[in-house]
Formats: sequence, structure tokens, C-alpha cells
Amino acid sequence: MRFVHVDSVEPGDRLGRTIYTGGGTVLLADNVQLTVYMINTLKRIGVTMVYIKDEHFDDVEIEDVVSEETKRMVINKMSEMFESLRSGKEFNTRHVSVSVDRLLDEIMINKHVLAQLSDIRTEDNQQYLHALNVCIMSVLIGINVGLNQLQLKDLAIGALLHDIGKVGIEGEETGRNHHTWRGFEIIKAKREISLLAAHIALQHHEALNGQGIPRGLDANNIHLYAKIVAVANTFDNLISDFTEGKAMQPHVACEHVSALAGTKLDHDLVLHFLKTVSAYPTGTSVRLSTRETGVVVNQHRGLPGRPVVRVVKQEDEELVIKELDLAKNPTVFIESVIG
Repeated sequence: MRFVHVDSVEPGDRLGRTIYTGGGTVLLADNVQLTVYMINTLKRIGVTMVYIKDEHFDDVEIEDVVSEETKRMVINKMSEMFESLRSGKEFNTRHVSVSVDRLLDEIMINKHVLAQLSDIRTEDNQQYLHALNVCIMSVLIGINVGLNQLQLKDLAIGALLHDIGKVGIEGEETGRNHHTWRGFEIIKAKREISLLAAHIALQHHEALNGQGIPRGLDANNIHLYAKIVAVANTFDNLISDFTEGKAMQPHVACEHVSALAGTKLDHDLVLHFLKTVSAYPTGTSVRLSTRETGVVVNQHRGLPGRPVVRVVKQEDEELVIKELDLAKNPTVFIESVIG
């Protein structure tokens, strides 16, 4: 399958991956034949990229750090938790703990897989996918820096709940009404959750140069976990249409995060991050320096910018299919991503 912009989808194309609602239920199922109405609905609810089936790439599988089933479970529990907060009710901390335990189990098994972060975002599910993505990336960074299982759980809970203070906020975020302070107070009130998780919510918008918010802390006073979540949060915001306006392509977002290393973001943590995330997610259409176009079909851990690209082209009335492993072809580069 291919990962394409919704504007290039045509009626009759078949969906390559299921799209879920904010509650974790199926919105459009894998393999459904898309109609004009469905395509227009996807655009209306904010979808910009989708997976489409393609006979030349039917064998291409998206290797995920976390399974679809677990993602649905986490999104469903987060939806219930956020709805409780909006209604002024207490949220169930046991659900948070169980969700994080399941996430950690899968991430530990698949820790050598590059995070793809290409799930389909809608206006309805984007806040939950953002929290989930930040959690996954933060744990992968935490593993790289040598955190133990208990430390990873505190980090994962804080990452998953880092934006909980946004729930129910209306109007301008100022002073103690800023979502970082509100998140800190909400999590701090839960004795079952480590205070470190509350400090992640409070500090994830602080910057090494002291120009962050809400307290303008310098590098020495920002907790390691908050520094990790800041890297993951920055990247996921950049690749989302819902937080930074027009979404950046992952490889461009990686460059942007790299540019912030040493000033706003921790330099060493950025290096660890760049080893965990795919700059060109599987299914992405690319143009190579050879003037050929192809689709990314495989990844290399440690070399996220040098994937395997399958080229399908017509030569002398014959269909030629070949694969270029950019890790083994150092003179071939990806020049651009095709819409």
C-alpha cells in the first residue's frame, strides 16, 4: 500500500488501513472501496493523508512499535478519561496504569522497530493519537538512555498525560490557567501516580535556554523526563495539521527538531530521538536523485534517512520493478517526497 495525500485519492481506491474515531471505534474499515462521499467526508473531518492499496505494493507491511489493537484500547481509555474530566468526574488511574503496562510490554518487544507515526488523524482522534505518539517516542528515547522498567513507566504515564491540562480549557491560557499548570495539579492530586509524571505535564514546554513556559526554567532545573517528552512533543506537533497548522513531512520535522538541539531541546536526547523515528514512513512516495520515483517499502534501524525504495516503471513496454536499498547505495538520495 501507499501513503498518499487525500487530494490524490480517487473514487474506487481501496483504503489500506482502518481509520478510527476518537473513541477507538471503526470509522472506515481496511479495504473499503472509497466513494466520492467518503473522500469528501475524510477531508471535512481533517484527514490529510491516507493509506491506499496498490497491487505493486500489496506485500508491503507497516511494521509498528505498537499493535493496532493496543492503540485502539489506549485511545478508548483516554477518551473515557478525558470525558470524565470534562464532566467534572474523577478519572480511573487503574485504566492509565493498565494501558501503560500494555504499551510498555509491546514497545520493549519491538524496541528495534522505527516509530512510523503515520496513523490517520481526524479532528475527533487527534488529541489521543498525539498523546499516544508522544508516549511511544518518549519510551523509545528512555530505553536508549538506559532507564529501567520502573523509570520507563513513570515516563510513559507522564508522556501519555502531558496535555491533560488542556481538557476543558476555554479561552486564553495564562498563569495558573495554562495547561501545563492545570495538568500538574490534576496529576498531582492522584496519589497512585508518581509526582514525576505531574512534573512532566508542568515542564514539557520549558526550554534549555530559559525561554520556555510556564516558569522559564533553565537546563539544570528541567527534569530529564520532561526534556525527553519535550523532544517527542515538538516532533509530533510539527507533523500534525491540528497543532502547527500545515503539517511538515517527517523528514523536514526531523531537521527542525535537530535545529532546536542545544537551545530549546537537549542535544543528546535529540540524537537518541533521531535513531527511533522513521524520517520516511513506509508507503511514502519519493523522488530519487536518479530521477526515478518509488515507494518506501522497508526501514533501517539507525539509518532512518536511508530506507529501501521500490521503483515501478515502464521500460520498452515492459513493467520493471526493482528495489534500491539506500543504505547500500550511498550515491543515491531521496530528493523529495511526492504529495
